[in-house]
Amino acid sequence: MNLSIVIPVYNELELLDELHRRTFDVASSITEQFEIIYVDDGSGDGSLDRLITYHQEDGRVKVLSLSRNFGHPAAITAGLEHASGEFIAMMDGDLQDPPELLEAMYQQLVSGEYDIINGRRKSRGERKKKRLIINLFHYFFKRISGLKGIDNFGNFSMINREALEALLSMREKTRYLPGLRSFIGFRHGFIDYDRGERKAGRSKMGLRKLLTLGADAIFSFSRIPLKICLVLGLIGVIVFLLAGIYVIIAKIFGFAPLGWSSTLLSIYFLGSIQLTFMGVIGEYIFRIYKESQNRPIYIIRKKYT
Repeated sequence: MNLSIVIPVYNELELLDELHRRTFDVASSITEQFEIIYVDDGSGDGSLDRLITYHQEDGRVKVLSLSRNFGHPAAITAGLEHASGEFIAMMDGDLQDPPELLEAMYQQLVSGEYDIINGRRKSRGERKKKRLIINLFHYFFKRISGLKGIDNFGNFSMINREALEALLSMREKTRYLPGLRSFIGFRHGFIDYDRGERKAGRSKMGLRKLLTLGADAIFSFSRIPLKICLVLGLIGVIVFLLAGIYVIIAKIFGFAPLGWSSTLLSIYFLGSIQLTFMGVIGEYIFRIYKESQNRPIYIIRKKYT
């Protein structure tokens, strides 16, 4: 098998016909030895039935039906683990990433100059609020993660077999795939493109999921939250040490302030800092707990291959 294309699908019935037609045409123009692996992530709108129809029409279309919705990273991981191609592409199922760019990615990989080709977004078609949040995340994540060349990269990419094996060797449960692709190293190239608006249906990546994804990425690739806690703690110690010296001097010389407002403010301030620290540490402990459970990243209900 020469080329594998992995596409996670979750309630995308309105888009599936166009998605499949464009992806199939591009794959056919690249090589006759290809497979398209659709991963149905627990859809409830009839998407799975439509995908099974594509499989029945052409055996090069394969479908993995997950037992429930495990989330976007898990669905992509399922497809990657079942891909048999020498070159493997991954893309979202909402057509915001144009399948036509796969041919250019493939040509760059075949040249042997690169091992991974990333789709780099020059512009985005989302609403301003969502676009602002995404841009801020990429700005901060690039600076605190220590990973290079990751700004404005998403899941849209193509990698060779060696890079895929390295990517799949990492088995953590919280998976931020652009970060993992950068972490494994290898030779990276990119193709710039304009990420368009969703053509139909509703976005599955709302504000809550965006924030969750951002938190997963930061806690998985950085210890900055712990460093912030340490710095704030040290600042608090210094401030209240100086305040304690001031109070002692004030009592000695008889101009100590009256009332309990300063005491209460100090208690509330220290209490809020401690609760913040506990929340940050709790996030790391929760991720350690998830890893120690060693539950599968996904469960396949049925394969159509």
